[in-house]
Formats: sequence, C-alpha cells, structure tokens
Amino acid sequence: MTSRDSAAPATLAEARRLRADRARQIADVLRRQVLYGDFRSGALPSEADLVREFGASRNAVREALDLLRAEGLIERCPGVGTLAVAEKYPHGLERLLGLAETMREHGEVENEVRTTGLISPSREVSSRLRRPPGEPVVYIERIRRLNGLPLSLDLTYVARDLGEPLLAEDLARNDIFVLLERIAGQPLGTAEVTLEAVNADAHSAATLDAPRGTALLMLERLTHLADGRPVDLEFVRFRGDRIAMSGTLRRFHP
Repeated sequence: MTSRDSAAPATLAEARRLRADRARQIADVLRRQVLYGDFRSGALPSEADLVREFGASRNAVREALDLLRAEGLIERCPGVGTLAVAEKYPHGLERLLGLAETMREHGEVENEVRTTGLISPSREVSSRLRRPPGEPVVYIERIRRLNGLPLSLDLTYVARDLGEPLLAEDLARNDIFVLLERIAGQPLGTAEVTLEAVNADAHSAATLDAPRGTALLMLERLTHLADGRPVDLEFVRFRGDRIAMSGTLRRFHP
C-alpha cells in the first residue's frame, strides 16, 4: 500500500467528521427554533434555503434534519416539506413557582394524586427536612399533566405539622406551594435545586407514557419557608421532550 492509498481513508474519515460536526451545529440552532415555535406555520425552510442560511453543504443540512427527525421533532413529508411536530414548554429556574403558576400561559395543569399519607422516612429525608429520626413525614405522589399530556411525576415529602393539614386540601386543583404558604402563614423563601438527566425506570416510563430507558429531567428541590426552615423535599421527573429549563446567570465580580 502506498502512502497515497493509506492517506485516502483518513481524509475521507476527516471529511465525514467535519460534516457530522457541522450537522450538529445546524441541528442545535434548528432544535431551539422548532421547540420554541419559531416555525408557526409548521413548515421549516427548504433544504436550499437552509444551505444558504448556514453556509453549509446539502449533505450537512440533511444530516442535521435526520438528527431532529430521530428525536421526534420534525417529519419530512414528500411533496410538502419538513414539518415541525413538537414543542417544549419553558420552565424558569429564577423564581420559586409551582408548576401551574409557571405554565399558566401555556395551558391547564391537571394533577392526578396517586398516593398520599404518613410514612416513616429514610434518614436522608429526615435530615434534609431537619426532622428528628423516626418522625413521620407526609408523602404525596402526583402525575402532572399539561393540556392532557403527561409532563412530570412528582414525589414530595413534607414536614408533618404542615403536611397533615395539606392532605385536607384540594391537591388535584392546587399547587402545593400555594397551599403551604397559606397553612404556614408565611411565604416560601428559597429552594436548593439540583437538575440532572436520569433514565426512566419501568414505573416512571409507564406513568409518563414514555419509552423505558428514555432520558428524563430529574429536578431535586428542597424548599424553605421565609424563616429558613426546610419544609418540602421534591423529586420531580419531567419528560425531557416536553419541557426546557432556562434561567439568566450573572457573573459575580468580587
């Protein structure tokens, strides 16, 4: 094999890598436009228009569209063009709001209350809520739907003195945050939040009508009253294809 023969595959591989990199760059831009409703008519620009807009090859544009189609965001219809078929709802991370408060502009949030009652918590839950070991806490499990579609599976632990009155409230039609503030007689203050991706277990997948093993957004949130007392520990599994977390970050200058 000559040096020219051995160099050819490397050059071809490099060209494919560069095209794949470009396709991902294009897909990242188009994904946001699809999910946030920029294509109100439902139709994306033609391949030729996308080639001109991004200054990319037709093959790179086609690979980008293939990536979005594999994610279930678009459909390519012969004789019609490429159509957007998905939308995500924004969930801000800058304000402490319940889901119904957050999604008010996007439709109606319905709560299906699956389980409620007193439980003996793990030591971790007791510690996070600053409750004595062995003291029961209230557990609430809900499915949250937006416009009829499953959006999240919420597992909530509430300190007993606030949680027991909470069980007498209408949990199907109200955010827990609003009810907690009324019961506590003071507003909520701050929350510690962790956001990560987790694979859907069989129970979560069935509950959210999602494929088993699909990626979910897991929001862990420990909420405090205004006086600093932690009262609500939540583990919320969101369908990642239906919601997007966003916020504004500011750089600290000492």
